[in-house]
Amino acid sequence: MTIFQSRFRLAALLLATPLIFSSCKDKKDPEPADDNEQITTVTYLLTPAAGSTAPTATVTWRDTDGTGGNAPTIGTLNLKPNTTYTGALTLLDETKNPVVVTSDEIRKELDDHLFFFDTTPASLLGITRTDKDSKNLEVGLATRVVTTAAGTGNLKITLRHQPGTKNGTFAPGDTDIEVTFPVTVQ
Repeated sequence: MTIFQSRFRLAALLLATPLIFSSCKDKKDPEPADDNEQITTVTYLLTPAAGSTAPTATVTWRDTDGTGGNAPTIGTLNLKPNTTYTGALTLLDETKNPVVVTSDEIRKELDDHLFFFDTTPASLLGITRTDKDSKNLEVGLATRVVTTAAGTGNLKITLRHQPGTKNGTFAPGDTDIEVTFPVTVQ
């Protein structure tokens, strides 16, 4: 083989190398899974049913610096006994400017979200979800709350993110947020 032939083969090999390596770059990285919502603030507004003399009640949980920073600020939910309320949850992401109303994003993805309401003691409040998704499964941004006798306890609200797996139960998906409010019924 002559020097000219060797150099020709080397040049051909060098020209082909970018084609070999560029074919690896043509493959796209897989798209990330549907991310959980960023939530820094949860506000629960309870409006008494028509004809009730009870005042409107609002409670807020706020943790604008996220997990591991400063402790969240948590209000107390003060309700009247033997009263029915209409509840509305508002969730915000205050790390963004302008603030993102995460509950609006959840409304666009009702089929992927489900709220759970757990009271301790269980007899303190009766909570029913009143909104539904396209599959007729409950969501929980809107609720009906009924108090019984006076008492104190806690209300834990958990938002489950269940893209493609929502079936009305807690099991599938991940928790977007879980907050606990002290409750006083008096």
